[in-house]
Amino acid sequence: MATILSFKDLVVWQKSHQFVLGIYSVTAAFPREEVYALTSQIRRAAVSIPANIAEGFKKKTLPNKINFLSHSEGSLEEVKYYLILAKDLNYISPLDFDRLILDAEEVSKLIGGYSKSIKSYHEKIQVK
Repeated sequence: MATILSFKDLVVWQKSHQFVLGIYSVTAAFPREEVYALTSQIRRAAVSIPANIAEGFKKKTLPNKINFLSHSEGSLEEVKYYLILAKDLNYISPLDFDRLILDAEEVSKLIGGYSKSIKSYHEKIQVK
């Protein structure tokens, strides 16, 4: 197992960062009138996912770490809704929608796995 020295070493952060890049790519084609509305909202929510993973990485206590991962999960759900809205408004293609939703589900599973791993690690060090 590789040593994790930085949040950038976390697969969950790497995948969530790639997800954000995908969001930026598809929202670049949104209508101009959405720049300060849906485009801005979905991008901010998407950026919040890896940003909270990064911030939580350096937190010392389990509750703080889990809190930041919880914020990431909440932002991810927010992005999923915005993707549904963008699809229904015909701002993104069904193919882009499906791809991004699959990516979102993968990130969601990784956040859940990372959260379990952190909890397990903290339980082990508490026992010692």
